[in-house]
Amino acid sequence: MTTTTNPTELGTAFLTTPVSESADKLFILEELDEDQRMIQEASATFIEREVLPRIEAIEHQEPGVLPGLVKKAGEQGLLMVDVPVQYGGAEFGLLTSILVASTMSEASFSVALGAHSTIGTLPIVYYGTEEQKQRYLPKLASGEWISAYALTEPGVGSDAMNLSTRAELSPDGKYYILNGTKQWISNAGFADIMIAFARIGNERPTAFIVEFSWPGVSTGAEERKMGIKGSSTRQVYFENVQVPIENVLGELHKGYKIAFNILNIGRLKLAGGTIGGNRAALSLAATYTTERKAFGRHLHEFGMMKKKLARMAAEAYAVESEVFRTAANMTLAQKASGDDTERVFKAVEEYALEASIAKIHGSEVLSQIVDEGVQIFGGYGFMQEYPIEKAYRDARIQRIFEGTNEINRLVAVNTLFRRALKGKIDLMSLYPKIETRIKDGQAPDRASETVPVALRDAVNALERAKDATIYAAMQVVVKYMSNPQGLEQEQEFIEYLANLLIELYAVDSALARAIKVVRRGDESGTTHIKLAQLATWLSFSRIRSNLDQLIMSYVDEHRVEKVLARVRTYVGDYLLNGVAVQREIAALVVERKGYPL
Repeated sequence: MTTTTNPTELGTAFLTTPVSESADKLFILEELDEDQRMIQEASATFIEREVLPRIEAIEHQEPGVLPGLVKKAGEQGLLMVDVPVQYGGAEFGLLTSILVASTMSEASFSVALGAHSTIGTLPIVYYGTEEQKQRYLPKLASGEWISAYALTEPGVGSDAMNLSTRAELSPDGKYYILNGTKQWISNAGFADIMIAFARIGNERPTAFIVEFSWPGVSTGAEERKMGIKGSSTRQVYFENVQVPIENVLGELHKGYKIAFNILNIGRLKLAGGTIGGNRAALSLAATYTTERKAFGRHLHEFGMMKKKLARMAAEAYAVESEVFRTAANMTLAQKASGDDTERVFKAVEEYALEASIAKIHGSEVLSQIVDEGVQIFGGYGFMQEYPIEKAYRDARIQRIFEGTNEINRLVAVNTLFRRALKGKIDLMSLYPKIETRIKDGQAPDRASETVPVALRDAVNALERAKDATIYAAMQVVVKYMSNPQGLEQEQEFIEYLANLLIELYAVDSALARAIKVVRRGDESGTTHIKLAQLATWLSFSRIRSNLDQLIMSYVDEHRVEKVLARVRTYVGDYLLNGVAVQREIAALVVERKGYPL
């Protein structure tokens, strides 16, 4: 399949590249080719016709319903997107895979599909032997078999590599004997195989392909969960399970490579899944405002309702922009790496920071949107017969899946520092120039003539915020130069900086997308401009708040007032009549009864 993307950006480039320049490089959703649109449409149609009519049956875990739908998705070709052609797949690539994920508006089905096609299948795609690929991938691509991923254990939590499950080589050298317990394993109630991790001796974990039908494999009862109730979540027990040595996946003691590398893709796919959740919740809320009346007027006629609808749309726009930007970059990087797995994941790791940011931002925006959705429904939103109640419960897990958002904030900042130390992002040489600008209080005009007039103030506000973030962060980094380990323990600093990176990448992606749409001459340009303006305006106050907290908490006491005053003056304001823009966006949302694009 052809992909209509421009040359890839480097990872973390958004922090130092002007957004007007990024707009020429990034991929936007409006550039999908015909084949990609067909797959997206086919996936959306499958959800509408096959999944949504069976929500009640899924929610109550009626036997056979959810696995039957996953198998049917396989028959429709939705499970073969990432699988190579020679093993029964279509090999469309990550971008198309995330397009499919973005149509998943039913959470329990989305979890089952994601657990199967991402963390349950990709380890074999990338790390399997030829024999393993021939044996398992055709069945996984077609949906004949369903897969799971067994990493988490009781009491381990986010320290995923601290495993107690053990594997010992049998005396005849033909098997590894597995013993241990796995917890919260998605699809465990109906999966045929799993990617399982265990320690051999005291070494780092090794990955294995384990079939559920083998003697010694058993599962516990279904967990009683807050949300995603229709998905299968169980403990898995290994009791002297004989795993043939041919089922070792990848290298011995190198399971961490598989786990962490697949997680980078899994995080981005999860972010893609939040796109469908955002759109579905906004559609529910917008439609309700056209049906429900209060004091003789429809809800959408009230200013506070307009504000909610518009902000939901603008935040969703920023998420959508950053997810597909990152997906295209990862896809091109993968393609350029050929068939060498190490090179592929080194290329994917280039965008580990962006993947973590997209996962955090996507899941947190989804939480905001479903929360506002419940509020729009009022008391009815608290009742189970209204689907926004289910959406609210289902959304909560996204901030925990694929590494908690706290862990992903650590990943994002640590990745930034590693890239800086390796010279992949040259913060040290930029810092003196930025420091001079901030001390002088003179921010350059970075909105070129190619930037639409309506977005120039937003562009300059963003670029000032980037400068201020680098300046403030480097003030603290320099302070800890003699004790870098000490800085690693300052998790509040890491959180403030991560929050800034999240906001900057989201706004940079939204503005770059809007600029590119206008440059292309698309009819929807005005709508993109308004969404990008509002996304920037909403983000700007959060940026200033995190800058203030970072500086007040970590800059030396005798300098804090001076540094704070400089940054506040330099960052300045982004002036926008938010009420007017919100009303215009809300009118579009109401007209479409959902997302305005």
